[in-house]
Amino acid sequence: MMRRIFLTLLASLSLLASISAEAHKASDSYLTLSVDGAHLTGQWDIALRDLDLVLELDANRDSVIDWGEVRTRHAEIEAYAAQNLDIKSGQSACPITFGEQLIDSHSDGAYAVLKLSASCPSAVDALTVNYRLLFEADAQHRGLLKLETRATDGGRPRVVSAVFPADNGTQTFTLGNGSTLSELGTYVADGVKHIAIGVDHILFLVALLLPAVLIRDGRRWLPVTDMRTAFWSVLKIVTAFTIAHSITLSLASLNVVRLPSRLVESLIAASVLATAVDNIWPFLPRKRWLVAFSFGLIHGFGFASVLADLNLPNSSLLLSLLGFNVGVEIGQLILVALVIPLAYASRRSTAYPRYALQTGSIAIAALSLGWLVERSLNVQLIPF
Repeated sequence: MMRRIFLTLLASLSLLASISAEAHKASDSYLTLSVDGAHLTGQWDIALRDLDLVLELDANRDSVIDWGEVRTRHAEIEAYAAQNLDIKSGQSACPITFGEQLIDSHSDGAYAVLKLSASCPSAVDALTVNYRLLFEADAQHRGLLKLETRATDGGRPRVVSAVFPADNGTQTFTLGNGSTLSELGTYVADGVKHIAIGVDHILFLVALLLPAVLIRDGRRWLPVTDMRTAFWSVLKIVTAFTIAHSITLSLASLNVVRLPSRLVESLIAASVLATAVDNIWPFLPRKRWLVAFSFGLIHGFGFASVLADLNLPNSSLLLSLLGFNVGVEIGQLILVALVIPLAYASRRSTAYPRYALQTGSIAIAALSLGWLVERSLNVQLIPF
């Protein structure tokens, strides 16, 4: 019975991984708006790789989008952006006018930058943004908004950040008196979703947790004798991973330390591969919490890429950093709650070390090796 359960579990994990085989940084665009009375100005940064998905910018199909290919498609890029963004003040539309188009580099590659402005019928008190970009092509895509408003009492400007996922593409912001708690909740939810769609992070944690209900005795795996032993093993692993990725998430988001996105994604794939292989042929430190901490430092840079690219002021960045990190921990604990009880209940079965641990680790290693090769050999779009 337990054997069938774990074979089903492994098949589900493999299917999930194959569906999300690229397992890269989430597809994001960055919308920046500044409100001054009835007038809005800003810009919209959209990844060229995402625009290529819907507009086929790479005309000669050489896997490199050059400036000439982008320049000749400005009108189409503008038209696609215009049909996927609406702004209202109350119930009145604020027509959007697009200006010049530029190219900029984010942590994960080249982006088209569309300058924009909008005029509302009267001074804006409540702004509604309807965001629909790319949802028809990529359900995991998100719009990240940085909204700057002037305080109604003449004080310093207030910055609000928000995330637009496919299931919440229309949001309203009351200017001057927005809820800090609501903003925090948005980033908590985004942190949970980041774990849910981050197949590489999920498989790394699974590879760490599978041996947590076993004890290595030479070449054999023996079941732990009681729940207390398993509990402390899991607690040390989860705590070490949390501390480690929180350190680098904070450092990268605050722009203290930055690493190239392609390097980070390759190292994350390598960490998954190494952890899975170690479950079969041990070569890493026997203390799993030490492995979790070491590789957790790398995963923290991956978590930070979205927040760093938003370039929020310190007040909003700290809030979003806190919320996002809390969300990541909630997602991580949900995964632990799903894996560990089942693993503990079946630890004495002869099928557990053979099928759940060994076969599962081989599957994870094979997938992560594919990611590592793909990410290491992938040529970034446009070397601007």
